[in-house]
Amino acid sequence: MSIWNDLWELLFPRLCVVCGKKLLVSEDMVCFSCMSELPRTGLSGAPGNEMEKLFWGRFPVERASALFYYSREGKVARILAGMKYHGRKDMCFKMGGMLADELLPAGFFDGVDCLIPVPLHPKRLRRRGYNQSEWLARGIAAKVDIPICTEALRRARNNQSQTRKSAFERQVNAENLFVLALPPAALENKHVVVIDDVLTTGATIGACADALSEVENIRISVLTLAWTK
Repeated sequence: MSIWNDLWELLFPRLCVVCGKKLLVSEDMVCFSCMSELPRTGLSGAPGNEMEKLFWGRFPVERASALFYYSREGKVARILAGMKYHGRKDMCFKMGGMLADELLPAGFFDGVDCLIPVPLHPKRLRRRGYNQSEWLARGIAAKVDIPICTEALRRARNNQSQTRKSAFERQVNAENLFVLALPPAALENKHVVVIDDVLTTGATIGACADALSEVENIRISVLTLAWTK
């Protein structure tokens, strides 16, 4: 059996998604060196943190956190590219688990009723084959045992990518982007966590919150893998 494993590793070596170097047996997807250099936010679940303040005045946010800082040419960008464009559902799941491990000790998930991944438009979902935010949520759910609700929101239109837009353009592009897809009573008095891969201006998350505002006494927290501070 070891011979076949060695042959497979020779023909199809496992490579670090960040630096491209061959992984050691004990490494998984990201080598130890790159993992140690990923820029962590250190936000944990601290109330009133800088990311949480981004949403003040937009909607009442309970908690907000991200694991890494994002920059366009940085190491985290390569992880996100793998998650979104190279079919790495396994990477999404792994990163979700890391998020959960980081935030569980801080009580971030205490009292949370469900996880709501930001939905993709059906056309984009068919083209990509999966929703990276949903698989991020799956990785979290595997650690925290909280249900995922993919039916809560629906993307109303297949908007253009936000990647190279200005803050104002992002806001306009995200207006009325989502609609509530469940009867409001299904989420009444619930504490939900909206999950996305990366937060930039908060326009997409804000659009999710706008749709969820139809629900009476809903409480909204925000969680992303990365944040462009």
